Amino acid sequence: MQKLTKLLFIPLLLSIFACKQKTVSLNVLVVWGGDELESFKIMIRPFEESTGIKINIEATRDINAVLFTRLEAGNPPDLANLPNPGVLKEFAYQRKIVPIDEFIDMKKLREDYGESWIELGSYENKLYGIFIKASLKSLIWYSPKNLSQFTSELPSSWDELMELTERIARTGKRPWSIGLESGAASGWPGTDWIEDILLRTGGTEIYDQWVEHKIPWTHPAIKHAWELFGKTVRNEKYLYGGIKGTCATNFGDAVHPLFTRPPGAYLHLQASFIQGFIYSQFPELRPDLDFSFFPFPVIEKDKENPMIVAADLFVAFRDTKQVRAFLNYLATADAQKIWVKRGGAIAPNRKTDIDDYPDELGKRTATVFKQTSVFRFDGSDLMPASLNNAFCKGVLDYISGKDLDEILSYIEKVANESYAR
Repeated sequence: MQKLTKLLFIPLLLSIFACKQKTVSLNVLVVWGGDELESFKIMIRPFEESTGIKINIEATRDINAVLFTRLEAGNPPDLANLPNPGVLKEFAYQRKIVPIDEFIDMKKLREDYGESWIELGSYENKLYGIFIKASLKSLIWYSPKNLSQFTSELPSSWDELMELTERIARTGKRPWSIGLESGAASGWPGTDWIEDILLRTGGTEIYDQWVEHKIPWTHPAIKHAWELFGKTVRNEKYLYGGIKGTCATNFGDAVHPLFTRPPGAYLHLQASFIQGFIYSQFPELRPDLDFSFFPFPVIEKDKENPMIVAADLFVAFRDTKQVRAFLNYLATADAQKIWVKRGGAIAPNRKTDIDDYPDELGKRTATVFKQTSVFRFDGSDLMPASLNNAFCKGVLDYISGKDLDEILSYIEKVANESYAR
């Protein structure tokens, strides 16, 4: 049994063990399901066994809606997992969450985490969130065996990717499998497409201005990114299940058609966490041999080809000894290695090793993550919740055939209202 990490300092441990004589629990709200939820449960098991604290987990894909409802009712959980640093800033501004830098060893944290992770978890120079796992986005997944029917070389540019897409479609088969269903957050996988395209057409400067709402959603660069996205997702012959199937398919299931016999599709854009969803359905598949990925390609030759990352963090709605102990544990390399070794996650704590990853594909993903010199955080995850929701809805409306100018004008209206608060 793994012992509680040394990051839980002795005074804190003493106070926890004093509580061990009676039933002590924490209520934790998380966004995960399926294999991700199982990995989290295994990750926290050593903490429960070492402290006697029972972690009561409530899981929902509609994390923002559930949290806002419970806060209004005066019944928040002790802690919550957020995939969105933008919501952290909203909660911190409203003083709904507690600053944690008063009980986290910041010197130790800076040794273990890059400064960018600390900044993303902070608001007005106070730390409010701890990142516990990350994902590398900008990855296109495929079956080497199946895709080899159509090409001997992987696309290195957008034009080559679109040529491959059309080549597959001309055979009567569907190149892409995309799933946009995710409860109240439905549409978010489409936001990833637009972010990757914008980052490669507008560059990091335009991307940053867009995320901070220093340029409007009606800006020509933003519209252009949506239009390039539309060349794939508004084309019935490119999509497994067509447009209706794309809107109705859960994001976690959308990768599966790549590995059926015969394959239903050949390409799938998703973050590195999708590896866990592949294993859950096809445990016999071998990384690199049976499934692999290539980076989202360059679109404009004079632009860089940065990667997008996303990550999950924890915030606290109450300040108790148990909450403090749990957050200290989650920040450690020992805790994060547990999830890493199961696959589908990258550890923000840099004290983890490449050898902690379970296979060569995981090691390659982590290496790209650690060595990428230019990257940006998922733009929609940095936006206020209301704007994020409007972005997701806009994706669904656009794919369904609604006018793009009307969609962007509506999102711009929501953005003005969101940033005026």
